Amino acid sequence: MKRQHAFTLVEMIVVLVITGIVAAAVAVFIRSPVEGYVDAVRRAELTDAADIALRRIAREVRLALPNSVRVMSSGGVNYLEFIITQSGGRYRDPTDGSSGGNFLSFTNPAATSFDVLGQLPQMAVGDFIVVYNLGVPGADAYAGNNRAQVAGIAGNTVTLAANPFATQSPPLPSPGARFQVVPGNLRAVTYACPQALPGNLTRHWNYGFNAAQAVPAGGNTALLAQNARCEVEYQANATGRNGLLYIRLTLTAGGESVALFNQIHVDNTP
Repeated sequence: MKRQHAFTLVEMIVVLVITGIVAAAVAVFIRSPVEGYVDAVRRAELTDAADIALRRIAREVRLALPNSVRVMSSGGVNYLEFIITQSGGRYRDPTDGSSGGNFLSFTNPAATSFDVLGQLPQMAVGDFIVVYNLGVPGADAYAGNNRAQVAGIAGNTVTLAANPFATQSPPLPSPGARFQVVPGNLRAVTYACPQALPGNLTRHWNYGFNAAQAVPAGGNTALLAQNARCEVEYQANATGRNGLLYIRLTLTAGGESVALFNQIHVDNTP
């Protein structure tokens, strides 16, 4: 008969003790690399989130209507506002050498239609036409005296709901007969970011137009980043007609912070 083989309770306890000692030793050596990996992943995620947010802001600011960027602080929050554009074109003007056609009138409020020269830019009923926005009284799209809503499009002829360009005093036509198209479902856009942590970076749009900059009310809101703080500065005439926007965005998570700084060129040539 074969003898049966087994292990004793003492042997099992010894094995458990040795295994525990080995596991503890291994844990001591791998703890730092694992923590370093987790920290690196967190920093990478923070950097990606901050980079995406700044790229989104920069992309839209470069589409801003000339002379529409403005910045204010209220209640510990920085607000960056601008009117976003989707396209632009040229209107038929008596000074362009045309002997006929439907000119955009700057003298007759009853003339509410005009011809677009060349290919019709992207626009739809409900969008807004803005001409020669200077950001000053008489040529301020926020106030509405150089902004008209599109009521109809037929071929290359655009019909406006009303003609505010003819009510400006004095009339301010574009020297290049240019106009910009502002999408009706966006209108003005605001980025709100707190000056101190913790807070959220949010985007607001489709709340209308405010003659004086104010905290956006109504419309749509989207969250861009959590646990964020911002420093925002804008120089409207940094280089001639062009502005320069400075944004420093800081994001925090797990006791660590990542800060990114971006300078955005703003074209203010109307």
